[in-house]
Parts: sequence; C-alpha cells; structure tokens
Amino acid sequence: MFTQGYQVKRLLSTFGFAWLAWAAGPDIDRAHRLYNNSEFQQSLEVLQTVPNKDAAVYELMGRDYFGRREFQKAIEALEQAAVLDPGSSGVYLWLGRSYGRRAETSSIITAPGFANKARQCFEKAVQLDPSNLDAQSDLFEYYLQAPGFLGGGIDKASATATRIARISPAEGHWAQSRLAEKRKEFGTAEAQLRQSLEIAPQHVGRWIDLARLLTRQGRYREADLSMAKAEQIAPNSPRLMFAKADLYIKGKRNLDVACELLKRYMNSALTPEDPPRADAEKLLKQVQGS
Repeated sequence: MFTQGYQVKRLLSTFGFAWLAWAAGPDIDRAHRLYNNSEFQQSLEVLQTVPNKDAAVYELMGRDYFGRREFQKAIEALEQAAVLDPGSSGVYLWLGRSYGRRAETSSIITAPGFANKARQCFEKAVQLDPSNLDAQSDLFEYYLQAPGFLGGGIDKASATATRIARISPAEGHWAQSRLAEKRKEFGTAEAQLRQSLEIAPQHVGRWIDLARLLTRQGRYREADLSMAKAEQIAPNSPRLMFAKADLYIKGKRNLDVACELLKRYMNSALTPEDPPRADAEKLLKQVQGS
C-alpha cells in the first residue's frame, strides 16, 4: 500500500500536484488549527477527508493519534509519512516518540522491540538534520534513561549533550544538568541549570526543571521561588498549573491547592505541548484517594 501511494505521487503531473496542494490547503490549515488547540479528533476528521494524502497529511494524522494516546495508529500514519518523505527529520522524530510511548504502554515482552525502534528513529532524525534540537534532545533522553542492552548509555548521552551545546548553549547546560543528576551530583546539576537560565532567563520550562530538582532535595521554599519566577514570565499558564500541582503532590504538601490547580487545568484551553488531561485526572484521583 505504501509503495502504491508513493508511485501515485510520483506520477502526478506538475499541474495536477499543484492543484492537489491548492485543494487540500484549506483543509490542512484547518486541521493544524484544531491540532494546536488539542482538538485531535476533530483534526483527524478533517484530514481523513483529504484525497490523495501526502506526507504532511499523514504526519499530522500521526501527531493527532499521538495526542489521543492511540500510539499504534500514530505509528501506522507516521510510517506512511516516512515512505512518502524519507528525508524528513520531523517525521522520524514523531515516529520515535510514538514508538517510545508504545514501549511504555506495552508488555515486558514487546516493550524492548518498540524501545529499540524508538532509538533508531531518533538516530535517523538526527542523521537527517543534525540541527534538529528536539531530535537531539529526545535522543539524549533516550541514551540517558535506557539500559545498555537497549542501546542506551551515559557515554552516548554525554556525546549527544556536546552536540546539543553546539546548537544551543542554554540547552547544552540543561543536558549537562541532566547528566549530573543521573550521577547524583546535585550541586553540579543545579549549577548547570542556573547557567542555562542566565543565558535564557525567559525559559519557563527551565524554571520548572529547577523547581523539580530543588523539590527532590526537599528545598521547598527555593522550589516555590523558582515556580514564582516562572509564573511572572507566563501567568495563568496551564503548563505551570500542572507542574505546580505535581510538585506539591511529590512533596506531599499543599494538597488542597494541588487539587484546585488540577481542576483548573482540566478546564483550561490546552495545547499539544501541555500534559494531557488524562494525566491531570490521574494525579487528582491520586490526591483524593490518599
């Protein structure tokens, strides 16, 4: 089926291809808008009506399925995108993410196979575009977390951190922080995060990372100050609501506030970069059941 789709695309005349791109354009734009509002099912419904789907359509379908946590369907759509556009670093990045989540949600027997495929896709994404910072970061996390028999390893993670630093010095310090924390060198991990924030002080995610690191050490007051800084940068951010509730729950404090934050989060307008509502529901049940 993949080969036939590719042949059809190659056989399109220049005029015919241009006409298809024009005809599908409004639908693709609408689907992207729905995706950006986390309306994944509605986005899928639009994309499924597009005739003669190309790689861009299949990629967005895969991301929609990913957002719906239907990871096998995401893999199937993204594999079709990869056949139609084998040079796309972004397609392989999302394919790696989908295989990674498939590994997390599968049995102990099938998980290693999916994990290896995730690694191979991340490596392919980096090979296709070494400047793809998201791909380098995801590959770094894989190497850092995965055991050696699945292709992970601290040496591989360290080499990837060096490449990340060449693309973005701020993100290079973040990667060095993660390496230091893995080695339980918490002082170095904190120093590296603070260096990252000196370079990119408006990076909300790094203030959250610092708060998490401080929380894990029981330094709650400093963690709260870090979160307060993030809230100054991005007030009323749903991502911050979730992170703050999560930190309170991990620290076993302010649990009433955590519940209210999670409820507000579930009623907020979310983006694909925000944690899914299902994660908030899970945390809320955890607190209410404790």
